[in-house]
Amino acid sequence: MRKFNFFLNFEKEENWLNQMAAEGFEFVGKSMGYRFRSAKPENSNIKIDYRTFKNHADFVDYCTLFEDYGWKHIAGTKSSGAQYLKKVRGDADNDIFSDADSKAGRYKRLSQMYIGIAACYLPIFAALIATGAIDAAFLFNPKKLYFTPGLWEKAGTDFWGSFLFETPFALFRAATWTLLPIMTILFFIFSYKADQHYKKIMR
Repeated sequence: MRKFNFFLNFEKEENWLNQMAAEGFEFVGKSMGYRFRSAKPENSNIKIDYRTFKNHADFVDYCTLFEDYGWKHIAGTKSSGAQYLKKVRGDADNDIFSDADSKAGRYKRLSQMYIGIAACYLPIFAALIATGAIDAAFLFNPKKLYFTPGLWEKAGTDFWGSFLFETPFALFRAATWTLLPIMTILFFIFSYKADQHYKKIMR
């Protein structure tokens, strides 16, 4: 079973995954959504860390370290960022973090990731405008989205036929041209929210 969800709060995501386990759905991976399989309901303890690794050996050492302390790595890759760990030994600590600094650090790394992506998108968007690939004037004049010569001088059925024919293409252009700035704004917002979570824990 696959479920789609989005979280900027690791605690809420952990609670959701543990609730799914209590309902008989075991979390087995995350790729294009959360993947679950039917299992016996259990009171699981899943925790989430956020970090990437320069090489595979460092990633393996990270997973092995947690396994030694009674936590099984159940999802996440060397470069995915989010690492999902499940308590599998009764004598293991109930949390993977030993203090507030380490627990808050995952939000700081998440914030930096989002702002890094947003910072990459900005020059790309500027370059597309500078080269004419995107006509930013359409934001103030939607008629720029229509390329049919003389469209706005036509009248009657001639106008409506041309207008209705090109409107799907114009809407597609609008969606394509606004996707990059919208994503950039969203990533800045996500970065800000993650930073707020970091500051809240560090208070």
